[in-house]
Amino acid sequence: MFDKLFVLSQYVTPQLAVSHLAGRLADNDRTPALKNRVVKWFVKRYGVDMSEAAEQDPTAYASFNAFFTRALKPGIRPVAEGESTFVSPVDGAISQLGQVTGDRVFQAKGQSFSLTELLGGDTRRAEAFSGGEFSNLYLSPRDYHRVHMPLAGTLREMVYVPGKLFSVNPATAENVPNLFARNERVVCIFDTAAGPMALVLVGAMIVGSVETPWAGIVVPNNSGVKAITYEGESAISFAKGEEMGRFRLGSTVVMVMPKGSVSWDAEQVAGKRVRMGEAFGQVSA
Repeated sequence: MFDKLFVLSQYVTPQLAVSHLAGRLADNDRTPALKNRVVKWFVKRYGVDMSEAAEQDPTAYASFNAFFTRALKPGIRPVAEGESTFVSPVDGAISQLGQVTGDRVFQAKGQSFSLTELLGGDTRRAEAFSGGEFSNLYLSPRDYHRVHMPLAGTLREMVYVPGKLFSVNPATAENVPNLFARNERVVCIFDTAAGPMALVLVGAMIVGSVETPWAGIVVPNNSGVKAITYEGESAISFAKGEEMGRFRLGSTVVMVMPKGSVSWDAEQVAGKRVRMGEAFGQVSA
């Protein structure tokens, strides 16, 4: 009953207004006493492990967002070695993983979403991943919220897709149809040794914004889908394990690879918690 009421509230809540307000408050650095109370409450409420942070004092951060996107101690997330080893891009939990069926990606029991819609509505962009492998990774409030490269790759295209801002927790995943393809998102397409790789950073309720090293804060807009290509002198390459983005107030990453390009390790199953840098799969020979 609680889950149903929670999901219903998502439809009637002014998602954009609430999220914009939350983002502004999270960036506020003018009321340190209030910020410190909120950060301390958050750490206690969600069991955040500050011993892993580069700055362990939660009150030392200038704003809530600075705390939320905190860096970890160097070396605390070793990146699995091997050119053929595909690693987890985040700390989080596997919501689902498996194979793309036609144009559908499994979301939760009884729910799926459109791959083409997820990637911005371009059928040619989606064709490269038809029948491929996917994984949906949920970042809870307690998690480290930076996103890293599962493989070395070169950025080919970034697509901003406007949309709703439903929560992306398990309750909404099970009850909101087409969830990840209807929420606001930033689609990043990379060229890798295993073929194209899509990393989709999905927005959610009270997510302040998404940030990338090459574009800074990706500001929401109402002008529709916006695609930017990177080639020639504007091409940007990343090493495996290098940071490629961050959530300024949590969400989900959907990663998709072409058919036959990778196989997920047997121990990676829905519900399992993962850490950034751990072996997640193997690139097919």
